Amino acid sequence: MRNLVLLGGGYGNMRILLRLLPNNLPENVQITLVDRVPYHCLKTEYYALAAGTISDQHIRVPFPEHPRLQYVFGEVTEIDLQHKVVHLQDGTRISYDDLVIGLGCEDKYHNIPGADVFTYSIQTIDKARETYQKLNNLPPNSIVGIVGAGLSGVELASELVESRPDLHVKLFDRGKRILSMFPERLSNYVENWFDSHGVEIIRESNITKVEEHTVFNHGQPIHCDAIVWTAGVQPNKVVRKMNVEKDAQGRVVLTPRHHIPGYENVYVVGDCASLPHAPSAQLAEGQAEQIVQVLQKRWKGEEPPSEFPPIKLKGILGSLGKKHGFGLVADRPLTGRVPRLLKSGVLWMYKYHNGY
Repeated sequence: MRNLVLLGGGYGNMRILLRLLPNNLPENVQITLVDRVPYHCLKTEYYALAAGTISDQHIRVPFPEHPRLQYVFGEVTEIDLQHKVVHLQDGTRISYDDLVIGLGCEDKYHNIPGADVFTYSIQTIDKARETYQKLNNLPPNSIVGIVGAGLSGVELASELVESRPDLHVKLFDRGKRILSMFPERLSNYVENWFDSHGVEIIRESNITKVEEHTVFNHGQPIHCDAIVWTAGVQPNKVVRKMNVEKDAQGRVVLTPRHHIPGYENVYVVGDCASLPHAPSAQLAEGQAEQIVQVLQKRWKGEEPPSEFPPIKLKGILGSLGKKHGFGLVADRPLTGRVPRLLKSGVLWMYKYHNGY
Protein backbone atom coordinates (compact mmCIF):
# COMPACT_ATOMS: atom_id res chain seq x y z
CA MET A 1 0.00 0.00 0.00
CA ARG A 2 1.37 3.39 -1.02
CA ASN A 3 1.32 5.99 1.79
CA LEU A 4 0.54 9.65 1.01
CA VAL A 5 1.45 11.68 4.09
CA LEU A 6 -0.02 15.16 4.55
CA LEU A 7 1.71 17.33 7.13
CA GLY A 8 -0.73 19.91 8.49
CA GLY A 9 -4.51 20.07 8.24
CA GLY A 10 -4.62 23.57 6.78
CA TYR A 11 -6.34 24.93 3.67
CA GLY A 12 -4.00 23.29 1.15
CA ASN A 13 -4.14 19.77 2.52
CA MET A 14 -7.87 20.01 3.17
CA ARG A 15 -8.34 20.80 -0.52
CA ILE A 16 -6.23 17.74 -1.43
CA LEU A 17 -8.48 15.57 0.75
CA LEU A 18 -11.58 17.12 -0.81
CA ARG A 19 -10.37 16.26 -4.32
CA LEU A 20 -9.20 12.71 -3.52
CA LEU A 21 -12.04 11.57 -1.23
CA PRO A 22 -14.23 9.67 -1.32
CA ASN A 23 -13.95 8.33 -4.88
CA ASN A 24 -10.69 9.54 -6.47
CA LEU A 25 -8.19 7.70 -4.27
CA PRO A 26 -6.63 4.67 -5.99
CA GLU A 27 -7.18 1.33 -4.23
CA ASN A 28 -3.46 0.96 -3.52
CA VAL A 29 -3.06 4.37 -1.84
CA GLN A 30 -3.71 5.29 1.78
CA ILE A 31 -3.47 8.75 3.37
CA THR A 32 -1.98 9.73 6.71
CA LEU A 33 -2.68 13.27 7.91
CA VAL A 34 -0.55 14.68 10.72
CA ASP A 35 -1.72 17.68 12.75
CA ARG A 36 -1.48 19.08 16.26
CA VAL A 37 -5.26 19.19 16.72
CA PRO A 38 -8.10 16.84 15.69
CA TYR A 39 -9.91 19.32 13.42
CA HIS A 40 -9.31 21.79 10.62
CA CYS A 41 -9.06 25.38 11.87
CA LEU A 42 -10.24 28.44 9.96
CA LYS A 43 -7.06 30.41 10.44
CA THR A 44 -8.41 33.45 8.61
CA GLU A 45 -10.81 33.93 11.55
CA TYR A 46 -8.32 33.68 14.44
CA TYR A 47 -8.47 37.46 14.88
CA ALA A 48 -12.17 37.21 15.84
CA LEU A 49 -11.49 34.38 18.29
CA ALA A 50 -8.75 36.46 19.93
CA ALA A 51 -11.04 39.50 20.12
CA GLY A 52 -13.82 37.47 21.70
CA THR A 53 -16.49 38.05 19.06
CA ILE A 54 -16.83 34.40 18.02
CA SER A 55 -16.50 31.17 19.96
CA ASP A 56 -13.95 28.43 19.45
CA GLN A 57 -16.43 26.08 17.78
CA HIS A 58 -17.13 28.62 15.02
CA ILE A 59 -13.64 28.13 13.58
CA ARG A 60 -13.40 24.35 13.83
CA VAL A 61 -14.31 22.10 10.91
CA PRO A 62 -14.30 18.29 11.36
CA PHE A 63 -11.74 16.35 9.35
CA PRO A 64 -13.27 13.98 6.77
CA GLU A 65 -13.51 10.24 7.37
CA HIS A 66 -12.55 7.46 4.97
CA PRO A 67 -11.46 3.80 5.44
CA ARG A 68 -8.00 4.56 3.98
CA LEU A 69 -7.50 7.86 5.76
CA GLN A 70 -5.82 7.81 9.16
CA TYR A 71 -4.87 10.63 11.52
CA VAL A 72 -1.79 11.05 13.67
CA PHE A 73 -1.89 13.90 16.18
CA GLY A 74 1.39 15.39 17.26
CA GLU A 75 4.15 17.91 16.61
CA VAL A 76 6.42 17.40 13.59
CA THR A 77 10.07 17.94 14.54
CA GLU A 78 12.01 16.78 11.48
CA ILE A 79 11.58 15.67 7.87
CA ASP A 80 14.23 13.20 6.67
CA LEU A 81 14.13 13.50 2.88
CA GLN A 82 16.87 10.88 2.35
CA HIS A 83 15.08 8.12 4.24
CA LYS A 84 11.49 9.28 3.53
CA VAL A 85 10.62 9.53 7.22
CA VAL A 86 8.79 12.18 9.27
CA HIS A 87 9.73 12.44 12.96
CA LEU A 88 7.29 13.59 15.64
CA GLN A 89 8.04 15.04 19.05
CA ASP A 90 6.82 11.94 20.89
CA GLY A 91 9.27 9.70 18.98
CA THR A 92 6.78 8.48 16.37
CA ARG A 93 8.27 7.88 12.91
CA ILE A 94 6.04 7.97 9.83
CA SER A 95 7.33 6.59 6.53
CA TYR A 96 5.97 8.04 3.31
CA ASP A 97 5.94 7.34 -0.40
CA ASP A 98 4.52 10.76 -1.25
CA LEU A 99 4.67 13.74 1.10
CA VAL A 100 2.88 17.10 1.08
CA ILE A 101 4.33 19.62 3.51
CA GLY A 102 1.69 22.12 4.62
CA LEU A 103 2.96 23.14 8.04
CA GLY A 104 2.02 26.79 7.74
CA CYS A 105 3.81 29.79 9.19
CA GLU A 106 4.91 31.35 12.46
CA ASP A 107 5.39 34.90 13.65
CA LYS A 108 8.52 36.65 12.43
CA TYR A 109 10.02 38.90 15.07
CA HIS A 110 12.75 40.52 12.94
CA ASN A 111 15.33 39.99 15.72
CA ILE A 112 13.63 42.61 17.89
CA PRO A 113 14.62 41.94 21.52
CA GLY A 114 11.74 40.76 23.68
CA ALA A 115 9.19 40.55 20.86
CA ASP A 116 8.95 36.76 21.07
CA VAL A 117 8.66 36.82 24.88
CA PHE A 118 6.38 39.74 25.72
CA THR A 119 3.84 39.72 22.89
CA TYR A 120 0.76 37.65 22.13
CA SER A 121 0.03 35.96 18.80
CA ILE A 122 -2.83 34.80 16.58
CA GLN A 123 -0.79 32.39 14.44
CA THR A 124 -2.11 29.11 15.92
CA ILE A 125 -5.42 28.25 17.54
CA ASP A 126 -3.66 27.69 20.88
CA LYS A 127 -2.02 31.12 20.70
CA ALA A 128 -5.25 32.79 19.60
CA ARG A 129 -6.95 31.26 22.66
CA GLU A 130 -4.22 32.62 24.93
CA THR A 131 -4.60 36.04 23.33
CA TYR A 132 -8.37 35.89 23.86
CA GLN A 133 -7.88 35.13 27.55
CA LYS A 134 -5.45 38.02 27.97
CA LEU A 135 -7.42 40.63 26.02
CA ASN A 136 -10.80 39.79 27.48
CA ASN A 137 -9.54 39.70 31.07
CA LEU A 138 -8.06 43.19 30.82
CA PRO A 139 -9.65 45.76 33.17
CA PRO A 140 -11.55 48.71 31.64
CA ASN A 141 -9.49 51.47 30.01
CA SER A 142 -6.50 49.20 29.46
CA ILE A 143 -4.20 49.89 26.52
CA VAL A 144 -3.69 47.25 23.82
CA GLY A 145 -0.81 47.64 21.39
CA ILE A 146 -1.06 45.85 18.05
CA VAL A 147 2.23 45.76 16.16
CA GLY A 148 1.70 45.52 12.41
CA ALA A 149 -1.15 47.03 10.36
CA GLY A 150 -1.49 44.46 7.62
CA LEU A 151 -4.69 42.50 7.17
CA SER A 152 -4.39 40.57 10.47
CA GLY A 153 -3.59 43.63 12.56
CA VAL A 154 -6.37 45.70 11.03
CA GLU A 155 -8.99 42.98 11.46
CA LEU A 156 -7.93 42.30 15.04
CA ALA A 157 -8.00 46.01 15.94
CA SER A 158 -11.45 46.55 14.43
CA GLU A 159 -12.92 43.44 16.02
CA LEU A 160 -11.45 44.31 19.41
CA VAL A 161 -12.96 47.81 19.26
CA GLU A 162 -16.41 46.23 18.82
CA SER A 163 -15.82 43.54 21.44
CA ARG A 164 -14.26 45.82 24.08
CA PRO A 165 -15.07 49.49 23.32
CA ASP A 166 -13.69 50.35 26.78
CA LEU A 167 -10.13 49.49 25.68
CA HIS A 168 -7.65 51.90 24.08
CA VAL A 169 -6.17 50.33 20.95
CA LYS A 170 -2.87 51.55 19.50
CA LEU A 171 -2.00 50.24 16.04
CA PHE A 172 1.70 50.49 15.15
CA ASP A 173 2.68 50.43 11.49
CA ARG A 174 5.98 50.98 9.68
CA GLY A 175 4.42 52.65 6.66
CA LYS A 176 3.02 56.08 6.01
CA ARG A 177 -0.38 54.46 5.56
CA ILE A 178 -1.84 51.22 6.84
CA LEU A 179 -2.66 48.34 4.48
CA SER A 180 0.05 49.45 2.09
CA MET A 181 -0.63 46.45 -0.19
CA PHE A 182 -4.07 47.90 -1.02
CA PRO A 183 -4.94 51.00 -3.09
CA GLU A 184 -4.76 54.26 -1.17
CA ARG A 185 -8.53 54.68 -1.34
CA LEU A 186 -9.00 51.53 0.75
CA SER A 187 -6.32 52.58 3.24
CA ASN A 188 -8.04 55.95 3.68
CA TYR A 189 -11.41 54.28 4.23
CA VAL A 190 -9.99 52.00 6.93
CA GLU A 191 -8.07 54.85 8.59
CA ASN A 192 -11.23 56.96 8.71
CA TRP A 193 -13.13 54.04 10.24
CA PHE A 194 -10.44 53.71 12.90
CA ASP A 195 -10.51 57.45 13.60
CA SER A 196 -14.26 57.34 14.17
CA HIS A 197 -13.92 54.30 16.48
CA GLY A 198 -11.10 55.64 18.61
CA VAL A 199 -8.23 53.46 17.34
CA GLU A 200 -4.92 55.33 17.48
CA ILE A 201 -2.76 54.69 14.40
CA ILE A 202 0.95 55.22 15.00
CA ARG A 203 2.45 55.56 11.51
CA GLU A 204 6.09 55.22 10.48
CA SER A 205 6.79 53.39 13.70
CA ASN A 206 10.01 51.47 14.29
CA ILE A 207 9.76 49.00 17.15
CA THR A 208 13.26 48.58 18.54
CA LYS A 209 12.55 46.56 21.68
CA VAL A 210 9.68 45.03 23.65
CA GLU A 211 9.57 44.64 27.41
CA GLU A 212 6.75 43.54 29.67
CA HIS A 213 3.91 46.05 29.16
CA THR A 214 6.20 48.31 27.10
CA VAL A 215 6.78 48.85 23.38
CA PHE A 216 9.79 50.94 22.38
CA ASN A 217 8.99 52.97 19.26
CA HIS A 218 12.09 54.70 17.86
CA GLY A 219 13.60 53.94 21.26
CA GLN A 220 10.80 55.73 23.16
CA PRO A 221 8.86 53.61 25.67
CA ILE A 222 5.07 53.36 25.25
CA HIS A 223 3.06 51.60 27.95
CA CYS A 224 0.68 48.84 26.83
CA ASP A 225 -1.22 46.46 29.09
CA ALA A 226 -1.13 43.82 26.36
CA ILE A 227 0.83 43.65 23.10
CA VAL A 228 -0.21 41.54 20.09
CA TRP A 229 2.29 40.83 17.31
CA THR A 230 0.98 40.82 13.72
CA ALA A 231 4.12 42.18 12.02
CA GLY A 232 5.13 39.44 9.63
CA VAL A 233 5.37 35.68 9.26
CA GLN A 234 7.94 33.07 8.31
CA PRO A 235 7.68 29.36 7.42
CA ASN A 236 7.36 26.79 10.19
CA LYS A 237 10.66 26.07 11.98
CA VAL A 238 10.73 22.48 10.65
CA VAL A 239 10.82 23.84 7.10
CA ARG A 240 13.39 26.46 8.03
CA LYS A 241 15.70 23.64 9.20
CA MET A 242 15.43 21.72 5.92
CA ASN A 243 18.56 21.74 3.77
CA VAL A 244 16.85 22.72 0.50
CA GLU A 245 16.84 25.84 -1.65
CA LYS A 246 14.80 28.72 -0.21
CA ASP A 247 13.83 32.21 -1.33
CA ALA A 248 14.61 35.45 0.54
CA GLN A 249 11.60 34.86 2.85
CA GLY A 250 12.79 31.36 3.75
CA ARG A 251 10.10 29.62 1.69
CA VAL A 252 10.98 26.48 -0.27
CA VAL A 253 11.78 26.94 -3.96
CA LEU A 254 9.78 24.42 -6.03
CA THR A 255 9.56 23.07 -9.56
CA PRO A 256 6.52 24.00 -11.73
CA ARG A 257 4.99 20.72 -10.45
CA HIS A 258 5.23 21.99 -6.86
CA HIS A 259 7.78 19.45 -5.65
CA ILE A 260 11.23 20.06 -4.18
CA PRO A 261 13.92 19.83 -6.89
CA GLY A 262 15.53 16.40 -6.67
CA TYR A 263 12.63 14.98 -4.62
CA GLU A 264 9.73 14.50 -7.01
CA ASN A 265 7.65 12.78 -4.34
CA VAL A 266 7.85 15.71 -1.84
CA TYR A 267 5.51 18.66 -2.38
CA VAL A 268 5.16 21.89 -0.43
CA VAL A 269 1.80 23.67 -0.21
CA GLY A 270 0.75 27.01 1.24
CA ASP A 271 2.75 29.36 3.44
CA CYS A 272 6.00 27.35 3.21
CA ALA A 273 6.08 27.39 -0.62
CA SER A 274 7.84 30.04 -2.69
CA LEU A 275 5.08 31.40 -4.92
CA PRO A 276 4.58 34.67 -6.84
CA HIS A 277 1.80 35.84 -4.48
CA ALA A 278 1.64 36.57 -0.77
CA PRO A 279 0.56 33.53 1.29
CA SER A 280 -3.21 33.08 1.57
CA ALA A 281 -5.83 30.37 1.94
CA GLN A 282 -6.88 30.91 -1.70
CA LEU A 283 -3.34 30.46 -2.93
CA ALA A 284 -2.87 27.25 -0.93
CA GLU A 285 -6.09 25.83 -2.35
CA GLY A 286 -5.15 26.74 -5.92
CA GLN A 287 -1.78 25.10 -5.48
CA ALA A 288 -3.40 21.99 -3.95
CA GLU A 289 -5.61 21.56 -7.03
CA GLN A 290 -2.48 21.32 -9.18
CA ILE A 291 -0.66 18.98 -6.77
CA VAL A 292 -3.60 16.58 -6.93
CA GLN A 293 -3.31 16.49 -10.72
CA VAL A 294 0.39 15.63 -10.46
CA LEU A 295 -0.23 12.91 -7.86
CA GLN A 296 -3.02 11.28 -9.85
CA LYS A 297 -0.92 11.19 -13.03
CA ARG A 298 2.07 9.72 -11.20
CA TRP A 299 -0.04 7.08 -9.48
CA LYS A 300 -1.26 5.97 -12.92
CA GLY A 301 2.31 5.83 -14.24
CA GLU A 302 1.62 8.76 -16.58
CA GLU A 303 3.65 11.90 -17.10
CA PRO A 304 2.18 14.91 -15.21
CA PRO A 305 1.83 18.29 -16.91
CA SER A 306 5.24 19.95 -17.22
CA GLU A 307 3.75 23.27 -16.11
CA PHE A 308 0.46 24.79 -15.00
CA PRO A 309 -1.30 28.08 -15.72
CA PRO A 310 -0.72 30.75 -13.07
CA ILE A 311 -2.96 30.42 -10.02
CA LYS A 312 -5.67 33.07 -10.28
CA LEU A 313 -6.78 34.73 -7.07
CA LYS A 314 -10.32 36.08 -6.89
CA GLY A 315 -9.39 38.90 -4.54
CA ILE A 316 -8.89 39.81 -0.90
CA LEU A 317 -11.61 40.62 1.62
CA GLY A 318 -11.12 42.16 5.05
CA SER A 319 -13.52 42.96 7.84
CA LEU A 320 -13.96 46.04 10.01
CA GLY A 321 -15.99 44.53 12.81
CA LYS A 322 -19.22 42.73 11.99
CA LYS A 323 -20.85 45.33 9.71
CA HIS A 324 -18.16 46.95 7.57
CA GLY A 325 -15.33 45.73 5.42
CA PHE A 326 -13.01 46.39 2.52
CA GLY A 327 -11.51 44.42 -0.30
CA LEU A 328 -10.19 44.03 -3.79
CA VAL A 329 -12.29 41.82 -6.05
CA ALA A 330 -11.21 41.51 -9.68
CA ASP A 331 -8.90 44.49 -8.98
CA ARG A 332 -11.93 46.57 -8.02
CA PRO A 333 -11.80 48.29 -4.60
CA LEU A 334 -14.83 47.67 -2.38
CA THR A 335 -15.72 49.34 0.92
CA GLY A 336 -18.64 49.27 3.34
CA ARG A 337 -21.20 46.55 3.96
CA VAL A 338 -20.83 44.69 0.66
CA PRO A 339 -17.31 43.32 1.20
CA ARG A 340 -18.26 42.35 4.77
CA LEU A 341 -21.28 40.42 3.50
CA LEU A 342 -19.12 38.83 0.80
CA LYS A 343 -16.59 37.71 3.37
CA SER A 344 -19.30 36.20 5.57
CA GLY A 345 -20.73 34.41 2.54
CA VAL A 346 -17.36 33.00 1.50
CA LEU A 347 -16.79 31.70 5.03
CA TRP A 348 -20.26 30.13 5.20
CA MET A 349 -19.78 28.42 1.84
CA TYR A 350 -16.40 27.10 2.92
CA LYS A 351 -17.71 25.67 6.18
CA TYR A 352 -20.92 24.11 4.95
CA HIS A 353 -20.53 23.45 1.22
CA ASN A 354 -16.98 22.19 0.84
CA GLY A 355 -17.93 18.56 1.17
CA TYR A 356 -16.16 17.91 4.47
